[in-house]
Amino acid sequence: MPAAIITGASKGLGRALAEGLVERDWDLVLDARTEPALAEAARSLAGYGTRVLTVAGDVTDAGHRAELVAAARRLGGVDLLVHNASALGAEPLTPLAELPVAGLRRAFEVNVVAAHGLVREALPLLRAARAGAVIVVGSDAAVTAYATWGGYGASKAALDQLAAVLGVEEPGLRVWAVDPGDMATDLYAAAVPGDDGPRPAPEAVVPAFLRLLDARPASGRYLAASLLEA
Repeated sequence: MPAAIITGASKGLGRALAEGLVERDWDLVLDARTEPALAEAARSLAGYGTRVLTVAGDVTDAGHRAELVAAARRLGGVDLLVHNASALGAEPLTPLAELPVAGLRRAFEVNVVAAHGLVREALPLLRAARAGAVIVVGSDAAVTAYATWGGYGASKAALDQLAAVLGVEEPGLRVWAVDPGDMATDLYAAAVPGDDGPRPAPEAVVPAFLRLLDARPASGRYLAASLLEA
Protein backbone atom coordinates (compact mmCIF):
# COMPACT_ATOMS: atom_id res chain seq x y z
CA MET A 1 0.00 0.00 0.00
CA PRO A 2 1.20 3.55 -0.60
CA ALA A 3 1.84 5.66 2.50
CA ALA A 4 1.38 9.35 3.23
CA ILE A 5 2.34 11.78 5.97
CA ILE A 6 -0.29 14.48 6.58
CA THR A 7 0.34 17.35 8.98
CA GLY A 8 -2.52 19.19 10.63
CA ALA A 9 -4.66 16.09 10.24
CA SER A 10 -6.94 16.17 13.28
CA LYS A 11 -9.59 18.37 11.64
CA GLY A 12 -10.45 20.44 8.59
CA LEU A 13 -8.77 19.76 5.28
CA GLY A 14 -6.11 17.48 6.76
CA ARG A 15 -8.67 15.13 8.25
CA ALA A 16 -10.84 15.22 5.12
CA LEU A 17 -7.84 14.37 2.96
CA ALA A 18 -6.94 11.51 5.30
CA GLU A 19 -10.43 10.10 4.80
CA GLY A 20 -10.10 10.44 1.04
CA LEU A 21 -6.81 8.55 1.04
CA VAL A 22 -7.84 5.67 3.30
CA GLU A 23 -10.83 5.13 1.02
CA ARG A 24 -8.18 4.47 -1.65
CA ASP A 25 -6.27 2.06 0.61
CA TRP A 26 -3.47 4.37 1.67
CA ASP A 27 -1.56 3.87 4.91
CA LEU A 28 -1.18 7.09 6.86
CA VAL A 29 0.96 8.90 9.39
CA LEU A 30 -1.08 11.71 10.90
CA ASP A 31 0.22 14.75 12.77
CA ALA A 32 -1.48 17.35 14.96
CA ARG A 33 -0.61 19.23 18.11
CA THR A 34 -3.54 17.92 20.18
CA GLU A 35 -3.39 14.24 21.07
CA PRO A 36 -7.12 13.68 21.89
CA ALA A 37 -8.31 15.25 18.63
CA LEU A 38 -5.71 13.31 16.65
CA ALA A 39 -6.69 10.04 18.32
CA GLU A 40 -10.35 10.70 17.55
CA ALA A 41 -9.51 11.34 13.90
CA ALA A 42 -7.61 8.05 13.76
CA ARG A 43 -10.54 6.16 15.30
CA SER A 44 -12.83 7.51 12.60
CA LEU A 45 -10.55 5.91 9.99
CA ALA A 46 -10.26 2.53 11.69
CA GLY A 47 -12.95 0.82 9.63
CA TYR A 48 -11.09 1.07 6.34
CA GLY A 49 -8.54 -1.65 7.05
CA THR A 50 -5.44 0.45 6.39
CA ARG A 51 -2.73 1.28 8.89
CA VAL A 52 -3.04 4.69 10.54
CA LEU A 53 -0.28 5.89 12.86
CA THR A 54 -0.58 9.07 14.88
CA VAL A 55 2.26 11.23 16.16
CA ALA A 56 1.15 14.24 18.19
CA GLY A 57 3.48 17.22 18.38
CA ASP A 58 4.50 20.55 16.91
CA VAL A 59 5.83 20.50 13.35
CA THR A 60 8.27 23.29 14.23
CA ASP A 61 10.13 20.79 16.44
CA ALA A 62 12.85 18.89 14.58
CA GLY A 63 12.52 15.88 16.86
CA HIS A 64 8.82 15.65 16.10
CA ARG A 65 9.46 15.80 12.36
CA ALA A 66 11.96 12.96 12.72
CA GLU A 67 9.33 10.92 14.57
CA LEU A 68 6.86 11.42 11.71
CA VAL A 69 9.33 10.11 9.16
CA ALA A 70 10.35 7.24 11.43
CA ALA A 71 6.69 6.24 11.69
CA ALA A 72 6.38 6.30 7.89
CA ARG A 73 9.50 4.17 7.64
CA ARG A 74 7.73 1.56 9.78
CA LEU A 75 4.98 1.52 7.17
CA GLY A 76 7.52 0.89 4.45
CA GLY A 77 8.27 4.40 3.20
CA VAL A 78 6.69 7.67 2.11
CA ASP A 79 4.92 8.09 -1.22
CA LEU A 80 3.23 11.39 -0.38
CA LEU A 81 4.00 14.20 2.04
CA VAL A 82 1.22 16.73 2.66
CA HIS A 83 2.14 19.86 4.60
CA ASN A 84 -1.26 21.13 5.67
CA ALA A 85 -0.43 22.49 9.14
CA SER A 86 -0.79 26.28 9.19
CA ALA A 87 -0.49 29.19 11.61
CA LEU A 88 -2.15 32.57 11.11
CA GLY A 89 0.32 34.64 13.11
CA ALA A 90 -2.50 36.41 14.96
CA GLU A 91 -6.01 35.37 15.91
CA PRO A 92 -8.02 37.24 14.81
CA LEU A 93 -5.93 38.66 11.99
CA THR A 94 -4.62 42.21 12.34
CA PRO A 95 -3.13 44.88 10.08
CA LEU A 96 0.63 44.63 9.61
CA ALA A 97 1.11 47.72 11.79
CA GLU A 98 -0.32 45.74 14.71
CA LEU A 99 1.04 42.29 13.92
CA PRO A 100 3.46 41.17 16.65
CA VAL A 101 6.87 40.12 15.40
CA ALA A 102 6.48 36.91 17.37
CA GLY A 103 3.26 36.18 15.49
CA LEU A 104 4.88 36.73 12.11
CA ARG A 105 7.76 34.52 13.16
CA ARG A 106 5.33 31.78 14.23
CA ALA A 107 3.55 31.91 10.86
CA PHE A 108 6.82 31.46 9.01
CA GLU A 109 8.05 28.75 11.37
CA VAL A 110 4.92 26.63 10.89
CA ASN A 111 4.06 27.41 7.30
CA VAL A 112 7.53 27.54 5.75
CA VAL A 113 10.40 26.43 7.96
CA ALA A 114 8.59 23.32 9.20
CA ALA A 115 7.65 22.40 5.64
CA HIS A 116 11.29 22.63 4.57
CA GLY A 117 12.46 20.66 7.57
CA LEU A 118 9.95 17.88 7.05
CA VAL A 119 10.75 17.61 3.36
CA ARG A 120 14.46 17.38 4.15
CA GLU A 121 13.77 14.65 6.69
CA ALA A 122 11.57 12.66 4.33
CA LEU A 123 13.48 13.28 1.10
CA PRO A 124 15.43 9.98 1.00
CA LEU A 125 12.18 8.02 1.33
CA LEU A 126 10.37 10.22 -1.19
CA ARG A 127 13.16 9.74 -3.70
CA ALA A 128 13.01 5.98 -3.18
CA ALA A 129 9.25 5.85 -3.76
CA ARG A 130 7.94 4.74 -7.13
CA ALA A 131 5.99 7.98 -7.54
CA GLY A 132 7.00 10.31 -4.71
CA ALA A 133 5.04 13.52 -4.31
CA VAL A 134 4.87 16.55 -2.04
CA ILE A 135 1.77 18.71 -1.58
CA VAL A 136 1.88 22.01 0.29
CA VAL A 137 -1.41 23.71 1.07
CA GLY A 138 -1.29 27.31 -0.05
CA SER A 139 -3.70 30.23 -0.10
CA ASP A 140 -4.92 32.96 -2.40
CA ALA A 141 -3.57 35.34 0.25
CA ALA A 142 -0.15 34.44 -1.17
CA VAL A 143 -0.92 36.25 -4.43
CA THR A 144 -3.63 38.79 -3.52
CA ALA A 145 -3.24 41.71 -1.09
CA TYR A 146 -6.03 41.27 1.45
CA ALA A 147 -6.07 43.68 4.39
CA THR A 148 -5.07 41.96 7.66
CA TRP A 149 -3.83 38.84 5.83
CA GLY A 150 -0.32 40.23 5.23
CA GLY A 151 1.70 38.10 7.61
CA TYR A 152 -0.11 34.87 6.77
CA GLY A 153 -0.08 35.68 3.05
CA ALA A 154 3.64 36.44 3.09
CA SER A 155 4.35 33.06 4.68
CA LYS A 156 2.17 31.27 2.12
CA ALA A 157 3.91 33.14 -0.72
CA ALA A 158 7.22 31.91 0.65
CA LEU A 159 5.80 28.39 0.83
CA ASP A 160 4.74 28.58 -2.81
CA GLN A 161 8.26 29.59 -3.83
CA LEU A 162 9.79 26.87 -1.67
CA ALA A 163 7.63 24.30 -3.46
CA ALA A 164 8.43 25.75 -6.88
CA VAL A 165 12.19 25.52 -6.32
CA LEU A 166 11.90 22.03 -4.84
CA GLY A 167 10.06 20.94 -7.98
CA VAL A 168 12.96 22.17 -10.11
CA GLU A 169 15.63 20.65 -7.90
CA GLU A 170 13.88 17.27 -7.55
CA PRO A 171 12.68 16.39 -11.05
CA GLY A 172 12.01 12.81 -9.97
CA LEU A 173 9.26 14.00 -7.62
CA ARG A 174 6.01 15.83 -8.14
CA VAL A 175 5.76 18.95 -5.98
CA TRP A 176 2.40 20.69 -5.98
CA ALA A 177 1.35 23.86 -4.15
CA VAL A 178 -2.44 23.80 -3.95
CA ASP A 179 -4.69 26.76 -3.18
CA PRO A 180 -7.84 25.09 -1.83
CA GLY A 181 -9.93 28.26 -1.87
CA ASP A 182 -12.31 29.37 0.86
CA MET A 183 -13.42 26.62 3.21
CA ALA A 184 -15.44 26.39 6.41
CA THR A 185 -12.60 25.60 8.80
CA ASP A 186 -11.60 26.47 12.34
CA LEU A 187 -8.60 28.33 10.90
CA TYR A 188 -10.84 30.71 8.96
CA ALA A 189 -13.15 31.14 11.94
CA ALA A 190 -10.16 32.11 14.09
CA ALA A 191 -8.88 34.47 11.41
CA VAL A 192 -12.14 36.35 10.91
CA PRO A 193 -14.52 35.77 13.83
CA GLY A 194 -18.12 36.52 13.06
CA ASP A 195 -17.85 35.98 9.32
CA ASP A 196 -20.53 33.35 8.87
CA GLY A 197 -20.79 33.51 5.09
CA PRO A 198 -21.42 30.20 3.32
CA ARG A 199 -18.26 28.31 2.47
CA PRO A 200 -17.71 24.78 1.19
CA ALA A 201 -16.71 22.07 3.63
CA PRO A 202 -13.13 20.81 3.33
CA GLU A 203 -14.47 17.51 2.02
CA ALA A 204 -15.69 19.30 -1.09
CA VAL A 205 -12.14 20.09 -2.27
CA VAL A 206 -10.57 16.70 -1.52
CA PRO A 207 -11.35 15.44 -5.07
CA ALA A 208 -9.04 18.17 -6.39
CA PHE A 209 -6.14 16.72 -4.41
CA LEU A 210 -6.99 13.20 -5.50
CA ARG A 211 -7.03 14.35 -9.13
CA LEU A 212 -3.42 15.47 -8.73
CA LEU A 213 -2.47 11.99 -7.55
CA ASP A 214 -4.32 10.39 -10.45
CA ALA A 215 -3.18 12.71 -13.25
CA ARG A 216 0.27 13.56 -11.85
CA PRO A 217 0.65 16.86 -13.72
CA ALA A 218 3.95 18.73 -13.72
CA SER A 219 5.15 20.25 -10.47
CA GLY A 220 3.66 23.68 -9.95
CA ARG A 221 0.95 25.78 -8.31
CA TYR A 222 -2.65 24.67 -8.78
CA LEU A 223 -6.08 26.01 -7.81
CA ALA A 224 -8.45 23.44 -6.37
CA ALA A 225 -11.33 25.08 -8.24
CA SER A 226 -9.57 24.58 -11.57
CA LEU A 227 -8.76 20.96 -10.76
CA LEU A 228 -12.40 20.32 -9.85
CA GLU A 229 -13.57 21.87 -13.10
CA ALA A 230 -11.17 19.68 -15.03
